[in-house]
Amino acid sequence: MNANSSCGEGDDIDWNTEDELEIASYELPSSRMRLRGGEANPRSTEASTSAGSSSSKMIDHFVGMGFSGEMVAKAVQETGEDNTDLILETLLKYSESSSAGSSNSKLVDHFVGMGFSEEMVVKAIKENGEGNTDSILETLLTHTALEKSTQAHNQASSDLSSEYEGSFLNDFSDIDGLSESEETSNCRSDQENKLLYLASMGYSVEEASIAMERCGSDSTIAVLTDFICAAQMAKANDAILEEIEERARCKRLSNDYKARKKRKMLDSGRFDKKFLNKEDENIRLPNPMIGFGVPSDPDFLPNRKLPEAAVGPPYFYYENVALAPKGVWGTISRFLYDVEPEFVDSKYFCAAARKRGYVHNLPINNRFPLLPLPPNTIHEALPLTRKWWPKWDTRTKLNCLQTCVASAKLTERIRKALEDYDDEPPYHIQKYVMDECRKWNLVWVGRNKLAPLEPDEVEMLLGFPRNHTRGGGISRADRYKSLGNSFQVDTVAYHLSVLKDMFPRGINLLSLFSGIGGAEVALHRLGVPLKNVVSVETSEVNRNIVRSWWEQTNQKGTLIDMADIQQLNADRLEQLMDQFGGFDLVVGGSPCNNLAGSNRYSRDGLEGKESSFFYDYFRILDIVKNWSSVR
Repeated sequence: MNANSSCGEGDDIDWNTEDELEIASYELPSSRMRLRGGEANPRSTEASTSAGSSSSKMIDHFVGMGFSGEMVAKAVQETGEDNTDLILETLLKYSESSSAGSSNSKLVDHFVGMGFSEEMVVKAIKENGEGNTDSILETLLTHTALEKSTQAHNQASSDLSSEYEGSFLNDFSDIDGLSESEETSNCRSDQENKLLYLASMGYSVEEASIAMERCGSDSTIAVLTDFICAAQMAKANDAILEEIEERARCKRLSNDYKARKKRKMLDSGRFDKKFLNKEDENIRLPNPMIGFGVPSDPDFLPNRKLPEAAVGPPYFYYENVALAPKGVWGTISRFLYDVEPEFVDSKYFCAAARKRGYVHNLPINNRFPLLPLPPNTIHEALPLTRKWWPKWDTRTKLNCLQTCVASAKLTERIRKALEDYDDEPPYHIQKYVMDECRKWNLVWVGRNKLAPLEPDEVEMLLGFPRNHTRGGGISRADRYKSLGNSFQVDTVAYHLSVLKDMFPRGINLLSLFSGIGGAEVALHRLGVPLKNVVSVETSEVNRNIVRSWWEQTNQKGTLIDMADIQQLNADRLEQLMDQFGGFDLVVGGSPCNNLAGSNRYSRDGLEGKESSFFYDYFRILDIVKNWSSVR
């Protein structure tokens, strides 16, 4: 704080100082310059000389107190030399005025430094006062928006209703002239200028108008923008609710279809009490889990008859985990036209187990496997492990390949537990090690050293080409996750092999929940040309993998990928089918998050958040079948 400003605050100063007492008791010679009745003293020349000397001393005295000589002379001229108290009071007023002027100048410089013009700043300070900087800034922003967005204003004004537009533009046209009353100008600044400023911020005129109507025309810009943001969030939530309601509607349609089917069977006399309770029963898994046959048992000749509603084309192929909660596979079977599930463990096709259920309407005769046949044991698939494999580890097959792997800390604990024994460890150590090996599919890579499978090894076990998920910015964790959720290609190819002779010129494929393209890879390896493929997959990582594989294998057909299965509504499906001439095969494996036994927290069956996408598979398949039936 400078000297002038300190002088301006009279409440904090004790005026009973020695200097002030001296001034108060000082008797100026000028008090004797005139006689009673106004007659001049005969010694006027002498008195004048004395008065000039006294005036000079008084000026020097006030200058010594910190006042400028010019200010003291002005005060003396204004008040006269007789009353020193009045001179001092006038000087203090001058100091206060000077301090306020300095503060005002600093405030102006502050806002000018922010990019506003000095004229605009002075006007804003005059309107709002110096104490409220927030109001000054808001006024400056409003004036700036008015100056910079004359054209934007005209465009925004055109969106208003015709009645409001006429009155608004007529008022706005008078802003520059200010020829009308001051009241009109203030009204425009208070309401319409806020509307213009909100429009310049990117909000629509409709949103700004509603906000001013609900909050009041005297609301600040901050209050109006908060209201608009809240309204936008509410609108977004309404869109989410509409999506949820649409999904629920699809489920209700599915339930209606099931109810109509039950009524039809009751009317025909083919609906017995056992079928009524079938929903509460669990379909028993076969043992061995070889479905309708595997390559290692070619003499097994099953016999099945498809329901009339399920006969293709179009063909469909649905996959999910076999060990699902009670009643799930019964529900899936009934929705998919009462087709009996085929349960298969992929350990009959490769060196790793993978128990899955498949519901499809494909022929089951004349199947053939992919060649060359994949390795069938751990040592065949991973020959370098044979050297370090202990005799007490009797595994020949790996368990189901998962989306995550064991940590380095676990393998270190196992190494420390084994290194104390030169020969076979005791039984309790063997049991501990084998439990962890089966849980995490650990393999031996050195003496007392276990390690999880590498992503390249998982690709090979699942039947994908080498480096299928490698590169392109994909992390190891993403590779494990994508592979853990994929098809076992050799198993799927064995089921799809019947299509090779049926579609020698190529196939139109609708691949739902495509993952990393297990069905596409299987058909390609079988030699079935892919004419047109519509792939729906929510994971961007997986979509990039499929797109990269499509380009690297020089596919000649058309690939259309989508991220959201809700995009495939009836209109979009009919457009695609009209373009391609329908789909020959609809493949899908909806997420198993709420079905898998490893999920201890939300194993909610087909009503779970992710697994309920099965109903979207049914919805889309039903549209495809209905479209094909009328062609």
